Amino acid sequence: MKIHAKSWRRVICLAGLLFMFVFALHPANAQNEDHFPKDAPRYRYDSTWPKPLPNKWTYESITGLFVDKDDHIWAYQAATNFPKDTTMNFASLNPPAGACCVQPPSVLEFDVEGNLIQGWGGPGYTPGWAEPEHTIVVDREGNVWLGGSAPGDSLLKFTHDGKFLSDFGHRGPKLPDSTPFSAQKLDNQQTDLLLRGVASADLDENAHELYIGDGYLNKRVIVYNSDTGAFKRGWGAFGIPLSEIDNDQPPPHNPAGPPAKQFHEVHCVHISRDGLVYVCDRHEDRVQVFTKQGKFLKNFPVANEALGNGSAGSLAFSSDAQQKYLYITDMMDGVVWILNRGDGAVVGKFGFPGYQGGALHMVHVIATDSHGNVYTGEVGSAPRIKKYVPVK
Repeated sequence: MKIHAKSWRRVICLAGLLFMFVFALHPANAQNEDHFPKDAPRYRYDSTWPKPLPNKWTYESITGLFVDKDDHIWAYQAATNFPKDTTMNFASLNPPAGACCVQPPSVLEFDVEGNLIQGWGGPGYTPGWAEPEHTIVVDREGNVWLGGSAPGDSLLKFTHDGKFLSDFGHRGPKLPDSTPFSAQKLDNQQTDLLLRGVASADLDENAHELYIGDGYLNKRVIVYNSDTGAFKRGWGAFGIPLSEIDNDQPPPHNPAGPPAKQFHEVHCVHISRDGLVYVCDRHEDRVQVFTKQGKFLKNFPVANEALGNGSAGSLAFSSDAQQKYLYITDMMDGVVWILNRGDGAVVGKFGFPGYQGGALHMVHVIATDSHGNVYTGEVGSAPRIKKYVPVK
């Protein structure tokens, strides 16, 4: 069959139009669309931050991130993963097989320019060290609270420079590494034990209260006295009391179904300046808002079609006095969503999935400083900490 040149041109033209249409719809290219409000925050990736690490250190999964009152950025990384990281351990072999790398400390403190101020902690650093490391909070006095997310983990409190102060306790039984997740039974009613450590934490220092996202096994938020460790209150999705939380594992997220009545994975808990509690339900692709007493206020869907790793991994507030915006990490789609804090409307996003400079791969945690800069931490095969600066 003979096809005329004019017909070929038509076919090529139609194919090109189809390609451009599909390309424009692909999630990786959605950041090029300009349908968000013109006054919404916009960001660019700062490739100069942070400065290279010293001592042949590398990065492992960045599981915790916090900006303290002095705008110092604290990264908490899973240094316990290093012995299994055969792609980065060459300098630690005997004899060394390459220039990089040796096991880094778990806790890294940077200034806003990206200079490393100090690093400390790691496997065996003190009894009860988290395996794996997962959450970090720095209080007003500069004390550092570190949590883990495995059976037997809790929160440890250290001075600014890494001297051990106290163990929060409430540790559940430590299980062999070979124990399947399904072998652990949920118990959302008991309040003495953190059966699978701490998925997330935040401090209400004026009230002497510690909020814990108990989400890797149980499906709840629980609040303790931060000085004595005494249990005070807790709740589940939509503010249901602990007594009504189901102790069966929930089914997978159904984007076409009604909002799930229970949390699937409480992966972050943060308190706003006006006293509201924001909770990331990672695998249900949503953020829920409560009063400090656990009264349900709002439900914000976030990329509700995301499955797999989920789209609501972590959350940070914008740096303005009113904290007008929420920044939410989408682990599945490799972006950070920007939402109006008042009504949950999506007004912007930044990042895109991939491994290159400004891309995000399994973005796990997020934090903001007083200058409006946004910091992200990634896990998995591309563990990195990044800085995004506001575009004026």
